[in-house]
Amino acid sequence: MKSSIRRSRRAAVAVALGSVLALTATACGDDGSGSAGGKGGEGSGKGTITFWDNNGGVRTDVWKEIIADFEKQNPGIKVTYVGVPAASVQSKYDTAIQGGGLPDVGGVGTAMLAEIAAQGALEPLDSRLAKSSLNGKLNEKFLESVKSAGGDGETYSVPTSANNGTLWYRTDLFSAVKLAPPTTWTNFYTAAGKLTDRAKNRFGYTIRGGEGSIAQALDAMYGQSGITSFWNGDKTTVNDPKNVTALEKYTGLYKKDTPSADVNNDFTKMVAQWDSGTIGMLSHNLGSYADHEKALSGKFRGIPNPTLDDGTRVQVSNPVDGLGLFKSGKNKAAAWKFIEFAASHASNSKWNESAGQVPANDEAAQDAWVRASEPTKLAAEALSGATTKIVQLPYYLPDWNTVSKAGNEPNFQKVLLGKMTAKEFLDTLADQLNKAQADWKKNH
Repeated sequence: MKSSIRRSRRAAVAVALGSVLALTATACGDDGSGSAGGKGGEGSGKGTITFWDNNGGVRTDVWKEIIADFEKQNPGIKVTYVGVPAASVQSKYDTAIQGGGLPDVGGVGTAMLAEIAAQGALEPLDSRLAKSSLNGKLNEKFLESVKSAGGDGETYSVPTSANNGTLWYRTDLFSAVKLAPPTTWTNFYTAAGKLTDRAKNRFGYTIRGGEGSIAQALDAMYGQSGITSFWNGDKTTVNDPKNVTALEKYTGLYKKDTPSADVNNDFTKMVAQWDSGTIGMLSHNLGSYADHEKALSGKFRGIPNPTLDDGTRVQVSNPVDGLGLFKSGKNKAAAWKFIEFAASHASNSKWNESAGQVPANDEAAQDAWVRASEPTKLAAEALSGATTKIVQLPYYLPDWNTVSKAGNEPNFQKVLLGKMTAKEFLDTLADQLNKAQADWKKNH
């Protein structure tokens, strides 16, 4: 797609190359990894492989436990762990694809899968999965999402988990003023207003205005509008009048029923603010459960996003996280063993219990901790519920991750600050998406 978005990405990758050299050099030192253009090879099935964690710093501890377990069972293989923060992982992959230094294995969620696969960096995994101990043990819906996101019908990532939009709310604050739980959008807005007392620095809600704001806004829009498809023919529905109205209502909470600092808050700041203050509600996902439990044990609850008044829940599809095998790796046999181990029952259960997410391994999804964790249990039920309608986001578009993040997050902040209307914001987003869709269809 010959657009400013793609040109700006190439420029950003060039600038990032210098800053990432140390990281990529570490990743490709003696492990046999090469550039995206390298042929790679199966190798001996032993030696050193490099793994990039796509949420480094947040999930580092549990990954190191899994790596230690793997190395104990596979003494001939050593795994070099490299933690890459979620906010910068796509640019790290882009830079390594162009300049060399890809890992053997890396965390690749569906939101960035098409971008990486389109550059020829990932190994198709269907034949390996068919012969694997994982065959028949992975959630079929997660596998379908991964296959769809790849853009060409191939499976480029082994799914490990799925997240879900979660509305966390303070049960103690709700009980104090006898508010009904925010299970519907009507109850949500009522609670946002009644729990706000700006003079006492109390707010009904915290809105995400910084990094990651677009996904949350889309969930709120489609959840209220009831529109169940992202496309109407080849045109996106994001700027449908019903979605415009929904976004106007949602962004209207800013500074009225939310703190003014929200305009710059990413999820880390937003979660910390909610855990330490007197804010009634927070929209995030299952991943912040451990933080809430530590700070607010017994005073909060996590439920799926609100429904319409008739009980219908409309939500956007959430990224499926997974592990990709990089084509340039020269020790793919050992790297594949690590992927199989990480996605196996015990390891997948351990990782998802730590993260509070829905396991991709069907056996892990039956473990006792899933049933005991109400937010995870409710999320799993919502994902498969008869009254839940999922709006499938176009992860298959190579430009999706850029358009839905850095390309439009500054504009969303302008909406919050009153410098751009909700309609102008959504029309701009729709124009970019329609062009990306047209470009994708030309090549498929």
